[in-house]
Amino acid sequence: MKHIPTNASPEQWLASGFAEHLAHWAQEQSASPDVLPLLRDAAREVSLATNDGHVCITLDALPARANTETDGLRQQLLASGVVGTPDAAGAMPLIIDPDGRLYLHRYFDYERRLATRLIAAASGNETPIADLKKRLDELFAANRKHDRADWQKLAAALALQKHLTIISGGPGTGKTTTVVNLLACLLQQNRECRIALAAPTGKAAARMQEAIRLRASHLPQEINLRLPTESFTIHRLLGVTPKDGEFRHHAGNPLAIDALVVDEASMLDLALAAKLFEAVPPHARIILLGDKDQLAAVESGAVFSELGADPTLTKAGIASLAALTGTAPECILPPVPRQPTPLHDSVIWFDENYRFAKDSGIGKLAADINSGQAEAAIRWLRDADDPSVSWLEDGERLPTVATMQRIFDGHATYLDTVRSASGDKQAVFEAFDRFRTLCALREGPRGVNEINLLASQHFRQTLAHRLDPGEQSAWYPGRPIMVLKNDYLLKLFNGDIGIVLPDEAGNLMAYFPDGETGYRAIAPLRLPQHETAFAMTVHKSQGSEFDAVLLLLPSQHNRVVSRELLYTGITRAMQQATIAGSETVLVQTIASPTIRRSGLIRRMEEAAAALVAVDKSKMDTAASM
Repeated sequence: MKHIPTNASPEQWLASGFAEHLAHWAQEQSASPDVLPLLRDAAREVSLATNDGHVCITLDALPARANTETDGLRQQLLASGVVGTPDAAGAMPLIIDPDGRLYLHRYFDYERRLATRLIAAASGNETPIADLKKRLDELFAANRKHDRADWQKLAAALALQKHLTIISGGPGTGKTTTVVNLLACLLQQNRECRIALAAPTGKAAARMQEAIRLRASHLPQEINLRLPTESFTIHRLLGVTPKDGEFRHHAGNPLAIDALVVDEASMLDLALAAKLFEAVPPHARIILLGDKDQLAAVESGAVFSELGADPTLTKAGIASLAALTGTAPECILPPVPRQPTPLHDSVIWFDENYRFAKDSGIGKLAADINSGQAEAAIRWLRDADDPSVSWLEDGERLPTVATMQRIFDGHATYLDTVRSASGDKQAVFEAFDRFRTLCALREGPRGVNEINLLASQHFRQTLAHRLDPGEQSAWYPGRPIMVLKNDYLLKLFNGDIGIVLPDEAGNLMAYFPDGETGYRAIAPLRLPQHETAFAMTVHKSQGSEFDAVLLLLPSQHNRVVSRELLYTGITRAMQQATIAGSETVLVQTIASPTIRRSGLIRRMEEAAAALVAVDKSKMDTAASM
């Protein structure tokens, strides 16, 4: 085995072990010894790439690229006997496509399966609902715009005609309002319409259900009562089985639904997306809600970003939407796509924010970050007197006193509420959600673990609660915790937030929201894996909103600190966002967009071409009869 440094990560050890395994396999296939060094490098690199969120690697990124052309590398790998092609995949552990993308077999399989299902859904059309224009006019009356298009109304009309609709927009752009009105139309058409609401995490699922409830007050009571009363994690919707990675619902046993709405779809990884969409019956509508500019999934893939890359509407699509919504065709002008895809007439971007204007503090900062305008963002942070954004120029290895004081001050109202009204669970939770520290990293002096330790120490010392058992115990009144592992028996899910408070007998219990106004207590010893939650990673904050956030950047730029992370962090704030970091790191972060290597769009192009070929064949057959 190639020498591995003693400080190598577990991922590096596994990747090297995998590379050696393939080399031995190739030798058994009588591969030339000259091929083995390249095979080892390729196997190791593709294994490491999946740990970094990529679906594949490209041959021109291999260390051997300097001496050999891509075609030559491709032929050498194919000669190893353990690398297949899309047309002859067999049981080969690696697959290489015609464009020089190299995959682990299972990831290529996920990508092709997902692309096939998506193209099938995108090609499915529904007969327009009777009186649809009248219904849409009534539901979106509050949005009426005489001189421009109402994209919320257009998105709902699109989803009522198509089997696949992708709606991308930042926080406050009206995605939930659109979905509520869309569901109302579906239920008016079919009172028995089976609608499933889902999200990647329990926290996001709960927020989706609550948001729909709050925005449905304008609907007729008979429709309101028929809206879904529960939102599921995707794992729970599919049905977890004892076998890891397998679900009860799949293509052979599809979900019994007529429509699926997935919120926070930017958190979907490739494997889960493939399994979810295959479990949706062919007749059902799929509506994806997300933000193309947010962080991609922790696991491999950037599915939503790729699916939402092209908001192109065809002439026929525009004409249909114009007729159904009463919008002048010349007003329906979709934005320029980021990248062409086959999903025309399936994607709509929302760019009008109802929470903060584009020239407001958070709105302008978010726009500058998304467009990579580092100088403009820095200038805005330095010069603007808008109270919704602020900057602590803190580039030290340890957070400065000013940064830590801002964090402590952020929890002051929460501390007072725990001290004076710990029996009022709703008041305690509302006070806690007013502020959160978001960290770019988990480890290190500016990471989640260290900030939680410092914030916890300050909180306990300042509160000095009579029921605090002291430093020998991790449990104290007011300790916020985040669940890190799903526990279906306790109905606790990854990302759920609880708060430790005394019960009527003075025993410390972990309380979690239960329903609209209730809270349930769980003994600390029964809890699944969890951690203190004064601070959380930006990844964990997806799907959450707080009155104010402090985003803590590392002292030096790190490859995981991207433009999307910065955008996601500041847009968790509804009223006030603070960035703590140096100018150098801030500029580097804005200049570092996330790049996830993938071939999903290419696979969709292939699936679309195959579908056209099948249709042509059917037409030719019919014509010859």
